[in-house]
Amino acid sequence: MGATAGAVWGRAEQQDFRSRVRGTLLGVAVGDAFGAPVDGLDLDGIRKEHGAEGLTDLAPAYGRRGAVTHLTQLSLFSVDGLIRAQVRRDTGAWHPPTDLHRAYRRWAATQRDWGPDLRRKDDGWLAHEEWLYVRRDAPKALLLGLGDETMGTPEAPKNPGERGAEAAARSAPFGLLVGWEPQLVAQLAVECAAQTHGHPTGYLAAGAYAVIVHGLARGESLDAAVQRALALLVARPGHPPVTEALQHALGAVRQGLPTPARVTELIGEGTAEGLVAASVYCALVGEDVRHGLRLAVNHDGPSAATGALTGGLLGALHGETALPPAWLAELEGRATLLELADDFAMEMTQGPALHGPAGSSPGWLARYPRA
Repeated sequence: MGATAGAVWGRAEQQDFRSRVRGTLLGVAVGDAFGAPVDGLDLDGIRKEHGAEGLTDLAPAYGRRGAVTHLTQLSLFSVDGLIRAQVRRDTGAWHPPTDLHRAYRRWAATQRDWGPDLRRKDDGWLAHEEWLYVRRDAPKALLLGLGDETMGTPEAPKNPGERGAEAAARSAPFGLLVGWEPQLVAQLAVECAAQTHGHPTGYLAAGAYAVIVHGLARGESLDAAVQRALALLVARPGHPPVTEALQHALGAVRQGLPTPARVTELIGEGTAEGLVAASVYCALVGEDVRHGLRLAVNHDGPSAATGALTGGLLGALHGETALPPAWLAELEGRATLLELADDFAMEMTQGPALHGPAGSSPGWLARYPRA
């Protein structure tokens, strides 16, 4: 799998890119944390617990406000795997899905182990973050898909009947590969999704979501980014459920004021294509980030995943400064998210200065080992 040559990065372009990277990762996490307290509740249950307007502010989950779920955890390891892939490219070994699989396996170890094993130097710094060693209701599809060293592929996927949105929700970082062509971003997201979600709906929805984030990170409008994703999907077998769901989302924008019922209708059975479509709708019709996220979590479907997907879109579209600061202040793992986001931005814009034939930064290779 190859990539295109990246653009020449001026200082203003680097700063804009870093803001979108931060916005995307923080947006995923904020949306995830906002939806987590009401995940599994229908709208009546949400209103019974939080009032007639539903959930309007962060609420406790897992014993604290601002707690994230496995969706954010895995998004972090997506970023880690992408950086490691770039670093390993110097060795002549260039197969990003394998590097992502290794990263997801490091996440799977956090769900088994009591805490980080500092003797495993090849783990890099992210796997040594103690707060990630908490179990946040990861579904069986993730644990089974990553439970052994065999890597699922689109031709031989893990969990071939799995249509959930977890693979899509960890795919926002693929969209931040702004130097890649959209079809390569889609292919990488599809290949990595098939490691845990083997139904075409599950992995094609992940590809579509990554391409939409990619368009936003490149400065396109959300509508234009969705149209690009639709154009790429039609060539792929099994695309109709995903393309129809996205077209339904675009059509729903013109059907009057947004309501929880409309979001619930878009979500449908709660599978990947419905949640990606609902997140597109919430991001399109939201008056601002807070309003878009409120739409994304107050309905009858899975609130954490829809919140995470919507937050990733809004963060990529507007950058970090558009996110609600009071929510960021309480967000679990914010320091780690920011550190990883800045590392990713630095790798993508200044990678040759960090590692390469002419010499490498020992500190960088300690953080992101080539092994």
